[in-house]
Amino acid sequence: MHLAYPAVLAVLLFCTGLYGVLARRNAILVLMSVELMLNAVNLNLVAFDVWLRDTLHAGQALTLFTIAIAAAEIGIGLAIVLLVHRNRGTADVDRLRDLADPPPAGTPAADNSVTAPTDNGADEATPVRRQTA
Repeated sequence: MHLAYPAVLAVLLFCTGLYGVLARRNAILVLMSVELMLNAVNLNLVAFDVWLRDTLHAGQALTLFTIAIAAAEIGIGLAIVLLVHRNRGTADVDRLRDLADPPPAGTPAADNSVTAPTDNGADEATPVRRQTA
C-alpha cells in the first residue's frame, strides 16, 4: 500500500477541520471540526502502522485511545454547549467570550464599578472604578 494516499486524505481532512475551527462561529460546528481533525490523526496512525508493519500494532492501539478520548471530549463539550445555550440563548462563540453573567436589565453595560469598603468604619460601601485594559 502506498503511504501517499491516506496521508494526502488525512492532510485534506485536517485542513478542513482546521478551517472549521478557525472560521466557524457556532460552537457545535467547532466541536465537529475538532472531531474531523482527530479523525485525520487516526487515519495517519493506522496508515503508518500498516506501512511500518508493526507487530505490536501500536498505531491501532493509539487510535483506540484517541477514539475514546474524542468520545469523552464530545460528550463533555456538547454538555457545556447545551448548558451555555440554555443560559445565554446562543451558541455563538464570539458572544461567549467571558463566562461572567450578563449584567441585569436596566444597568449600563459600560459600568465596571465594584464596591469596596470605606476606611471610616461605617457599614457603607463606596463604588470604585475598575481599570480595563
